[in-house]
Amino acid sequence: MEKLTNKEEEIMHILWKLEKAFVKDVLAEIKNDKPHYNTLSTIIRNLEEKGYVSYNAYGKTHQYYPIVSKEDYKKKFMNLAIGHYFNNSYKNMVSFFAKEEKISVKELKEIIELIEKNK
Repeated sequence: MEKLTNKEEEIMHILWKLEKAFVKDVLAEIKNDKPHYNTLSTIIRNLEEKGYVSYNAYGKTHQYYPIVSKEDYKKKFMNLAIGHYFNNSYKNMVSFFAKEEKISVKELKEIIELIEKNK
């Protein structure tokens, strides 16, 4: 799975939400920095080339849909981030968020309970 640009990832989130969409449907979902229709069409075709989306053709019009699930993308993204920023250590990742006060002691205890339940 090839890495996505920020804009491509934004478009994938819209496609995951809509499940199937024409370019005009995706364009309608973009709130800020709306690209030109042709630019968006090119981004979606790039997603197709990268293997993230496919389409059904209706004449000259294409209805696009994701072929990579959000869950699969999330796993790959998290594994890359943990590898690049935390030396493949989930402990380093969790301690980073604890130091940054992005996770509370209560949440850490809940995580431990979840881990123990799933053993």
